[in-house]
Amino acid sequence: MAEERRRLAASVDELKRELQRRVNCIVENADYTIEDIDEAIHCLSALEDLKLRAAPPPEYLCPISHQLMKDPVVLASGQTYDRPYIENWLNKGNRTCPETKELLPNSHLIPNLVMRKLISLWCKDHGIEHGVIPESDRHHFNSLLQILSSNHDLPEKIKAAKLVRILTKSFPPLRAFFQWDTVALTKLLHPLMSGNVNDHPKLQEELITTIMNISLHDPNKKIIATNPLVIPLLVQSLKFGTLETRSNSAAALCTLSSLDSNKSIITKAGALEPLVKLLDEGPLLAMKDAAAAIVNLAVVKENRSIAVFEGAVKVIMKKITDRILVDELLVLLSMLSTYDKPIEQMVKLDAVSCLLSIIKEDTSDKSKEHCIAILHTLCYNDRTRLQEIWRDESVNGIIANLALNGTTRAKRKAKEIVERIDKYFSAAQTS
Repeated sequence: MAEERRRLAASVDELKRELQRRVNCIVENADYTIEDIDEAIHCLSALEDLKLRAAPPPEYLCPISHQLMKDPVVLASGQTYDRPYIENWLNKGNRTCPETKELLPNSHLIPNLVMRKLISLWCKDHGIEHGVIPESDRHHFNSLLQILSSNHDLPEKIKAAKLVRILTKSFPPLRAFFQWDTVALTKLLHPLMSGNVNDHPKLQEELITTIMNISLHDPNKKIIATNPLVIPLLVQSLKFGTLETRSNSAAALCTLSSLDSNKSIITKAGALEPLVKLLDEGPLLAMKDAAAAIVNLAVVKENRSIAVFEGAVKVIMKKITDRILVDELLVLLSMLSTYDKPIEQMVKLDAVSCLLSIIKEDTSDKSKEHCIAILHTLCYNDRTRLQEIWRDESVNGIIANLALNGTTRAKRKAKEIVERIDKYFSAAQTS
């Protein structure tokens, strides 16, 4: 079941990435094809099928959160709710049932063991991880956050932060703690709120890694990004933290930036500059997270010019020339090559030669497609580059080959380049 769950999650992520790529192509490129539309529709249909396949019966959903209940309890009205949400309702002073609106004779909550068992069996049948946070664990977790937000000495806070980091990694249900406890994030980050955020590197590393862990819980993404403390702390840690802290900050920003409403918050906090720097300097895993975060942010057109200003093109060209993260960075380079400034930079950095050499190698079809799309843009913006391509093509014929054997989009772009070469040099020979 665990393996099936991983395959399902991987399928969903892959479909989302392909859908985003196809939609970007349709919205931004005048020469999008019927295939782009068909593939976008296919992705949407496949995502719908996967969603419906995993949709729980409505009685398993909490009437307040509309999410699968983890700790179902019965209220005095006879209605069943998920414990954290109904506790939050009652703690606000409400004395009525949210569903029936009737006045409650008491606020007792009785565990609904039958419902918990039914939900557990349904989750097992569908390969869904469904963890319940026992009351004792919730109390222990909250006590650790209390240590972080109190006047305990530094060693005690580091010890508590380490435990919080380990728990949010090894026991995913605890990540939901931050979803319904409105002050949990503030408690977690309290040690970093006074003085220099980098004064205590080990404590900072533990807390930033915890942010990375809890950002994996989808409902937390908006909660984290809209908390005014978090994104500025992540950006500061990305700039000045230890290498491990910088890497985990990038990973957290990568996860958070997958939510569209978070993209502008992250960009306005100045994240692109340190992300580009980490892409340039970091170890492979950190570079991968930085690249993915920049790709997510570059979905917003206005952010592309910022990425270019921060030196993204130069860094990308250096990495793909060294054959580092070629597939990932070609996606980003293709996104950035939509206006003059990055194209001018690519020309100065010998992009034509580099991209042609990648096509010659036994790389993925998608990488070849991105290469030929970028070359197509360069041809139409700088005719001297067309001559450079023609010289290589007259010897190797790789573009003509791609026009026959590439993906549908690659074939179209390659064919247009070949036609432009024929037209350009035919004109030159007759003049």
